[in-house]
Amino acid sequence: MTKVLSLAFSGQTVRRSFRISLVVGSALNLINQWESLRSGRGIIVGHLLLNYMVPYCVATYSAVQVKLQLSASDPGNGKDGN
Repeated sequence: MTKVLSLAFSGQTVRRSFRISLVVGSALNLINQWESLRSGRGIIVGHLLLNYMVPYCVATYSAVQVKLQLSASDPGNGKDGN
């Protein structure tokens, strides 16, 4: 569990997930709240936060899984590999 958390909060993972979250979250906010924005009613803050948080979590999860798989398949990491 400690390895997963250290990978999830590493600088590279956080930066990449943050950038993905900005792009995908902005697109989701435009899609999901377009009518409210267009009519001038404003945005729903809870939806705004979720639209950024979900892509961040998905990107972080994916990055951690890839890093774990790569470290498990690396012959130099001390594991047998069979």
